[in-house]
Amino acid sequence: MSADRAAPRRPKTRARSAETKADARARLFRLGSFAHYADPAYYTKTYASRDADVGYYVTEALASKGPVLELGAGNGRITLPMARHGVKVWAVDHSRPMLEDLRARLAAEPPEVAARVTLVEGDIRDVRLSRRFSRVFCPFNTALHLYTRDDVERFLATAKRHLLPDGELVVDLSIPLAENLARDPESPYGAPPFRHPTEGKVRYKELFDFDPSTQVLVVTMQFFPEDKARPAFATPLAHRQFYPGEWETLLHYNGFPGARVYGDFFGGPLTRESDVMVWHARARAKKAKR
Repeated sequence: MSADRAAPRRPKTRARSAETKADARARLFRLGSFAHYADPAYYTKTYASRDADVGYYVTEALASKGPVLELGAGNGRITLPMARHGVKVWAVDHSRPMLEDLRARLAAEPPEVAARVTLVEGDIRDVRLSRRFSRVFCPFNTALHLYTRDDVERFLATAKRHLLPDGELVVDLSIPLAENLARDPESPYGAPPFRHPTEGKVRYKELFDFDPSTQVLVVTMQFFPEDKARPAFATPLAHRQFYPGEWETLLHYNGFPGARVYGDFFGGPLTRESDVMVWHARARAKKAKR
């Protein structure tokens, strides 16, 4: 009888194990969505030279002739230039440290610039605002934090809800690099030492771990301060890997048919050499009721 009683327990154990793995994966994805943005000073230093997308979004915002919604505004790398050019921006982000840094940066701007920016702490999948916009921007790989089909569909529904009838969604995403996906997750890749804005001089390494079952690449950034009084630390960054055809399909079946795509921030075509895809999509017009 004891053997008969024990038999049903096996699937329960497997179920508990599977649930534990799912929970661990969810925690990793959450950490990989927040950790990289907990240190605005490091983020600012790391991406200080990235400017092609800034000019692109400023041009798009000016052409829209209306307020824009930026989903994934961070600490204002694109928000501030748009506001300085006279554009009103609703800046949404889920990272409180980044928004607080943006708030401090706005305080240093002329009052008329600061007044053009409205800060919103929220999730790009379900934020709700009381107005619509001529453009909804989702810049610099923010959409790579949408790890599941449900995440993407909620995000696209949110974008559609906030667009004016003739408005446009603009999203840019990095194209997966085969060499990064194929890297040994146990072998760190080193980089030259550099001066961290808050930790002093550090040695730096990266680990790349791609899970084909989820299509998520986790890059773990390891920092080793030369000041031995400071402990080493690591920051994970989790990015869903999307290919162009996949993203086009997601747009098409979620109410954004006929999207166009560029392979750079200068209006060039998408080619096999492109490392970014920039999507422009308009929501399908609602059919008039008879």
